[in-house]
Amino acid sequence: MSARQRVVLTLGLTQTLAWGSTYYLPAILAEPIANQLNISTGHIFGAFSMALILAALFGPVAGQRIDELGGRPVLVTSNLLFATGLLVLGLAQGLASIWLAWALIGIGMAVGLYESAFATLTGLYGHQARGPITTVTLIAGFASTVCWPITGWMDAEFGWRTACFIWSAAHLFIGLPLNLLLLPKATQAKEQAPETLASQTTPPRFAMPLLALAFAIIWILSTAMAAHLPRLLQETGLSPTAAIGIAALVGPAQVAARFLEFSLFKHLHPITSSRLASVAHPLGALAVLWFSAPAAALFSVLHGAGNGILTIAKGTLPLAIFGPHGYGKRQGWLMAPARFGQAFAPFLFALLIDRFGSGALAVSATLSLLTFSALTLLQHLIKKESETSTAP
Repeated sequence: MSARQRVVLTLGLTQTLAWGSTYYLPAILAEPIANQLNISTGHIFGAFSMALILAALFGPVAGQRIDELGGRPVLVTSNLLFATGLLVLGLAQGLASIWLAWALIGIGMAVGLYESAFATLTGLYGHQARGPITTVTLIAGFASTVCWPITGWMDAEFGWRTACFIWSAAHLFIGLPLNLLLLPKATQAKEQAPETLASQTTPPRFAMPLLALAFAIIWILSTAMAAHLPRLLQETGLSPTAAIGIAALVGPAQVAARFLEFSLFKHLHPITSSRLASVAHPLGALAVLWFSAPAAALFSVLHGAGNGILTIAKGTLPLAIFGPHGYGKRQGWLMAPARFGQAFAPFLFALLIDRFGSGALAVSATLSLLTFSALTLLQHLIKKESETSTAP
């Protein structure tokens, strides 16, 4: 196994652990925690939203540290934060300890999820990081598929507290050693920076706000669908069992689309594949609004495929447009609005479903088309900037 393959496999495994034991945890444990502590699940998800806000606030700092020190020390720190937060969660006796636990986990999210993994790969491989980024998302794309059943089994067999303790131990005895021993000591970005800066095309003036807008909408819709897709599909007339089964198609569709990105789309500019992906959700939504339940499976597949490619785009688009220099800090700022939007997305989309039923898809489709418009404008500005810089 080459050094690059070892790094990619390490990050794929540790990202699977990071996502599965934090971001996907409330879906399984919120109800048993709330029941035992005699509080509402709203308090659990409120603490989770606070964690996402903290991730937005600390993200730029984490990215800058990766630019300066490389990814290894930052990712090791995330394992310590996750382990501590999960330990506190497992020992929780009331609201104060619940919020403290998710505060620690939220800071861990800022330094330990995809943005940090992408920044680590970009620091190591520069413009060649697109392939490794795609591969990491292919592996970690199974986080919910693998970790939801594991968490559910641990809760059923041993209780939610033990589940938290086991995930905490996993970060200490699996995630931390992998990041510490198998990731390179430092980034190569500083050595590559002069050459990179000299050869890099100047990004267009409004690239940052356009990308931030696109990423915010992508994360808002991704989070809203993750939280409400089975319920949304029931609004089309499906039974609860059928809705859950069809919603499960999202995961395989995401992974299949990432294989396409890795193979057929790898020669395209990331903004081209991103624009194609951004119309998948509106097409599926239109089918559901027109045909209702018979189009539910098509919607799940299209939404999953689009979301799978757009997840990769969050790492590859900033690299293609701005280059690798200062990638980590820039990624933190680009993703900050997305994290804030993500924190409130489940609550706001629940209100839309309460009011409009499956008609809420008209809103999500409109937002997706806004993403398409932002990416189309950005592509036009990039082309114009390129023509200007090469003009005699």
